Order: sequence, then C-alpha cells, then structure tokens
Amino acid sequence: MIEELILNDTAIKLDQYEEEKINHLYKITVTFKVTSADYHDITTLLYERTFDVKIPERQLAFKASIEQYSTSISNLYEKDQVGVFKLSLLETNH
Repeated sequence: MIEELILNDTAIKLDQYEEEKINHLYKITVTFKVTSADYHDITTLLYERTFDVKIPERQLAFKASIEQYSTSISNLYEKDQVGVFKLSLLETNH
C-alpha cells in the first residue's frame, strides 16, 4: 500500500491509494485524514489546483491537476475535528 503522496513539496500521509492510466496519463485517487490544525494549510495547497506530484514508493513524478475533490466534513475550523479528504488527480500533458 502506498503510504505517502507529495504535492508541491508537501507530504501527505495516505489512507487509500488507487492508480490507473487513462490515455497514457496517470490518474491517482487518494484518501487522507485532515485535522482541524492542518485544514488551512491543506485547503490552501489544494486551491493551487495544479501540482508537482511525487509518489516516492513508486518512484513516480509528474504534473497533475485536480479532477475531483471531496471532504467528509465542511467545517474543520472547529477544534479537534478530523475530516476525510478524497482527491483524484490526473496527469497533465507536459
């Protein structure tokens, strides 16, 4: 199981990882937990929408954009909350 994803030099510990190829481009779908303490940093990162993606365990590196994104909780500004984020990234044509 892949345990870590790096988006623009930010390491994210993963709960789930799926990988496929669509028209010779990588598509990855991941789930990960975000605490209320990390919420602002993670959402600010995701607003960038396009990323340098690294999967160290697979020795993969590529540019990708968000294809789909969702979260299990809408207000992680409340203290001591944890949400599950689901993120699908699709490799961009260089």
